[in-house]
Amino acid sequence: MSTDGSTDTAAAASVTAVVCTRARPILVRRAVASVVGQDYVGDVEVVVVLDDGSTAQAARAAYADLPEAVRDLPRRSVRIEVNDGRPGLAGARNTGIRLGGGQYVAFCDDDDEWLPGKLTAQAELLSREPAVLVATGITIVTHEGERTRIPPARTTMADLLRSRVAELHPSSFLLRRADLLGRIGLVDERVPHSYGEDYELLLRCARFGPVVAVQRPLTIVHWDRLSYFNAQWEAVAGGLSYLLQRFPEFDDDRVGRARVRGQVAFAHAAAGHRGEALRWARRAWRDDPRQLRSYGAAAVAAGLAAPDRLLSHVNARGKGL
Repeated sequence: MSTDGSTDTAAAASVTAVVCTRARPILVRRAVASVVGQDYVGDVEVVVVLDDGSTAQAARAAYADLPEAVRDLPRRSVRIEVNDGRPGLAGARNTGIRLGGGQYVAFCDDDDEWLPGKLTAQAELLSREPAVLVATGITIVTHEGERTRIPPARTTMADLLRSRVAELHPSSFLLRRADLLGRIGLVDERVPHSYGEDYELLLRCARFGPVVAVQRPLTIVHWDRLSYFNAQWEAVAGGLSYLLQRFPEFDDDRVGRARVRGQVAFAHAAAGHRGEALRWARRAWRDDPRQLRSYGAAAVAAGLAAPDRLLSHVNARGKGL
């Protein structure tokens, strides 16, 4: 730190920001602009990873303006790459992690944005906290307006088993690259359809220490358009079922396990798998009869409610499934 409290340039860790995209050029340009516009004094490189089957030559030609736009900006760079891992978000993020050279790695979804002070605040917090991941508060933008969500200052494994802690959004994550390449490991490409890969990473991080958060909304999360997973109910069911198998820690928290089982039940119901939905709902009820997702799943399975309407209702309140 310098005498005025700012991070000294020479001491500031370099950052790789991984922005994965699939044929959303307008959105990705907004995301990249928010990253290179950070007030952070250290080096910031943006690795844009295309996950749409493009060749490297075609990808770099399509986004040639992005590296050119930062050519004269000190300590900023943009690279355009294609996913060389398993197709999907997890593989694309791992491509960015492997190709990047920053001491820290951050994620920004292509439809989200960072406010200028994000990296500075996170780097300062990570430098003084024995944490494995640092997030920030978020501002969720929906068709109904904006909602601010501030995650807990510290989140433990027990907290994450009980609740997804949705305020911990991947577009706000900052981690040490050495941890991702070492003790924590890369993003899990085995998660079916990459659904819940961010939650899986949080749970893995929490095995090594707390997740901490800057108590300010420095990340903008856009829910004012359809999510890639909105109609991918089988992906939701598969991803969450995988997490229950992957983390035996859920066996020690029946309420947390009921929450995930209720989500799986709802996804099966929305996908039209009535029998599977009711089977998972019964499992959730046995764990915790207060689990509301199970009742929603049963209502959808019985044809008494439309899944999209229920989902729109919770999304409008800044929440997810």
